[in-house]
Amino acid sequence: MRGSGTGGGNMIRIYTISGYEEVGKNMTAVGYSDGKKEEIVIIDVGIRLDRVLIHEDVNIQEFPTKELQRLGAIPDDSIIRNKRVVAIALTHGHLDHIGAIGKIAPHYPDVPVYGTPYTIKLAKSEVKSEKYFDVKNPMYETEFGEIVQVSENLAIEFVRSTHSIPQAAMVVVHTPDGAVVHTGDFKFDNNNPLGERPDYKRLKELGKEGVKVLIPESTRVGEPTKTPSEAVAQMLLEDFFLYEGMEADGLIATTFASHIARLQELIWIANRMGRQAVFIGRSLAKYTGIAKQLGLIKMKGSRVLRSPTAIKKVLAEVSQARENYLLIVTGHQGEPGAVLTRMANGELYDIGKRDTVVFSAGTIPNPLNRAQRYILETKLRMKGVRMIKDMHVSGHASREDHRYLIRMLNPENIVPAHGEFQMLTQYAELAEEEGYLIGRDVFVSRNGYTVEIE
Repeated sequence: MRGSGTGGGNMIRIYTISGYEEVGKNMTAVGYSDGKKEEIVIIDVGIRLDRVLIHEDVNIQEFPTKELQRLGAIPDDSIIRNKRVVAIALTHGHLDHIGAIGKIAPHYPDVPVYGTPYTIKLAKSEVKSEKYFDVKNPMYETEFGEIVQVSENLAIEFVRSTHSIPQAAMVVVHTPDGAVVHTGDFKFDNNNPLGERPDYKRLKELGKEGVKVLIPESTRVGEPTKTPSEAVAQMLLEDFFLYEGMEADGLIATTFASHIARLQELIWIANRMGRQAVFIGRSLAKYTGIAKQLGLIKMKGSRVLRSPTAIKKVLAEVSQARENYLLIVTGHQGEPGAVLTRMANGELYDIGKRDTVVFSAGTIPNPLNRAQRYILETKLRMKGVRMIKDMHVSGHASREDHRYLIRMLNPENIVPAHGEFQMLTQYAELAEEEGYLIGRDVFVSRNGYTVEIE
């Protein structure tokens, strides 16, 4: 697939390895050739959770690599396996962007891995056990705005953005012929309760310096709006918990374990209600533990339960005085084995008519998640549980956020990523509204293909 250019021997190649036909399993590689050699930066190495029926509480690394490949759960990187990879850059810490690090990084021995501090600490937690594999790649924490020279021709930079996890970044690969900007997952949140803000100044500077290729996520580009701020989600939660919730008996909230801003809001709310926030689940312990270590969350007045013995003991206490607690659990997608699913199955906790479950998460848009969520809700409804759904705002940019991004960066070429085919084509339609043309300077690719920009 050939892109636009000005002639000459230099070439930028966008290897659309994975995440170009699905939501998840994200992996892109940016190559630069000066006519003599090509150097490559890998951006993200994610997993597709629904292919292996696992969730945030499961240790992915226990699954054999060949089995994950057979199921299509991790990227097929054979298109670049024998090329000169000089760096691996991670946009943020969600598993669909870093979950395959322990399986893919060993293909490129000693190639350094870069990311923001929270992202790198999460990546290290994914590869800490040598029982399953041997990861020798050094991992470096990179600050926003720092430009790291990773080879003779290539440097990488992390630009602050906002998403539903701390320290999300847009990765910029600087080449002699212009910048390649990979957005990762993002939205433009100007009122985040934890204070994170997008770096508009740097994005506008990049637009003036010259962006050769933009690789944007496409998950919500079909939504004709601007994605609301996380502050809206905080207002939704407060509006329920601090009024109706004050008169409720048992209160259970479920959200993404990695959504630190949302978890912080739930702690604040519990404290105002005079209840103790109790976190239950391995992944909640992992994500909040690292966030606390970096000063990204304040856990005042809360408890975190990880071991089965502690969970069983504390839930027995909670069941006798439900009005004193706000339980925060995993399982918002109805994943088998997650805490809320086990409760609905009659395990761990006698959930029933005295309880209200608040879903502070949207359903991930794939058939398996929709089916699992339906089953979970059916079981809870049969037990008489009151459910409050959609107390949530997305972490992904909508159509007008993307339009603003295009106008700030003014890229020469666009290669939409992170989405099913329909999402990628919707991005191409937006690009055409902004003066681009499909096949000339906007390219809808597929897994395992290459877009060449001369």
